[in-house]
Amino acid sequence: MRAIKITSVLVLFVLVMTSCSTVKVATDYDREVNFSQYQTYAFFKPGIDKAEISDLDKKRILRAIDQEMQEKGFTKSDNPDMLVSIFTKTKENVNIYNNAYGYGYGWGWHPWYWGSGYNTVSSTTEGTLYIDLIDAGKKELVWQGMGTAALSTKVEQKQERINEIVEEILEKYPPSLN
Repeated sequence: MRAIKITSVLVLFVLVMTSCSTVKVATDYDREVNFSQYQTYAFFKPGIDKAEISDLDKKRILRAIDQEMQEKGFTKSDNPDMLVSIFTKTKENVNIYNNAYGYGYGWGWHPWYWGSGYNTVSSTTEGTLYIDLIDAGKKELVWQGMGTAALSTKVEQKQERINEIVEEILEKYPPSLN
């Protein structure tokens, strides 16, 4: 019995850890745009101000975007080719894991069981970060990346997690035009 209990806890731990490390990414873009024309960027303050997250998380996201854009060879400018904006959505996920074991007997709505079991309840906050790249001259959206992932509630891990999410999103920029 003890082995079953330990195995259940280990499987649950592995599932939680692997679900936290993945970022689901999707992108969309204007197929008519020549992305090689963009060399400089700036943040689009009106769009960023509308993002419904704390100012501290906004700073974390903007730092991560700055780092990724500079690694891609872009230069921050007062007269940019491209504007960067963000917005976010969050969703609370509640997971209930039934760790019942033993023998079951019965039918209908209330079967009787021998043995014992327990339920494990966990909740995670899943956030979606949208990064919009806007043609500064035309004021038109040219590229959008979206990343969805479980968020960290620990302050020490927030910047690291945000860096990972932003990196995975911007990894898809510029789009492959094949």
